[in-house]
Amino acid sequence: MNRLDFLQTDLARLSEQGRRRALIERRGHDFASNDYLALAASPRLADAVREAMARGVPIGSGGSRLLRGNHAEHEALEAEAAAFFGAEAALTFSSGFAANAALLATLPQRGDLIVHDELVHASAHEGIKLSRAEYLSATHNDPNAFEGAILRWRRGGGTGRPWIAVETLYSMDGDQAPLTALAEIADRHDAMLLIDEAHATGVFGPKGQGLAHALEGRDNVISLHTFGKAMGCEGAAICGPALVRDFLVNRGRPFIFSTAPSPLMAAAARESLRILADEPQRRDALWALIAEAERLLAPCGVAPTGSQILPLIIGDDRETMRVAEAVQAAGFDVRGIRPPTVPAGTSRLRISLTLNASTADVAALAEVLKGALA
Repeated sequence: MNRLDFLQTDLARLSEQGRRRALIERRGHDFASNDYLALAASPRLADAVREAMARGVPIGSGGSRLLRGNHAEHEALEAEAAAFFGAEAALTFSSGFAANAALLATLPQRGDLIVHDELVHASAHEGIKLSRAEYLSATHNDPNAFEGAILRWRRGGGTGRPWIAVETLYSMDGDQAPLTALAEIADRHDAMLLIDEAHATGVFGPKGQGLAHALEGRDNVISLHTFGKAMGCEGAAICGPALVRDFLVNRGRPFIFSTAPSPLMAAAARESLRILADEPQRRDALWALIAEAERLLAPCGVAPTGSQILPLIIGDDRETMRVAEAVQAAGFDVRGIRPPTVPAGTSRLRISLTLNASTADVAALAEVLKGALA
């Protein structure tokens, strides 16, 4: 008997369900990445890395930030990110996943309550599982559901602090959180508002500062901005009060016990912040592309979202992958998304609009989709 038979059994079950995943190479026109502003291959970022290397910035950090891994580039990025996004302080992590998990695993305390949107990212769920706080799921984008959960918890004897965890732009649906209403709920109930700006950073707000920019700087708001999507780099920053930064440095195990991110990537992210401020034409071009895509893809059943993320809900897992494979074979990199990433019965194509594609590419994609769906 093979000791790993249990793994094969599980993989076979995924295959039967049409949910087994595999790595495939990037190919065709880009309708799958999160490189929304086409910065990943930006000459300015490449020049920033070359310039950093020329002045001796190392590739690797050599250790955790609390040992010898802390570099001047990390400190500079954190100061510039805090200033750019409007927060008192920032702390960087190697990925948005690590930052989100650290945030929720560390800050809510025993006796507190985390109320999270039912569609928050898997990284938030990982942090919540590690937290000592109670947690409840709230109906997606329903402020009443968040407030009702807090009120029921209080009536049941809850005496700690509520923590509201949401994304500003949901990565699989492309819709926005009701931030104003959630901020009012946080104020009424002495709650902390944890805001994941991953897919909004760089695209929404003045200079690409995000959908929650007007809330940044408040003492009950903590935001997460990733560098690996519209900013074209890698890593993430948690932005908020300086006291939160200090607490994470002292109590955040994912921060304390992880090797620090590459100082070269910090130099690239600093340049990306400058690009967001210097090149608003990138956002203008993306919004023009979004408008055209919503028009061109409407006959295929793609509903407008007002964002760069356009889901085409198909429902059945196998049918979703059949359509995805047909579109990919025609030269368009569109990926099928299945449970558990999305709720059962809502498998979809996630059409991601980036400046790596043109309006002509979108028009051609629409024609291919019509044929694949027929």
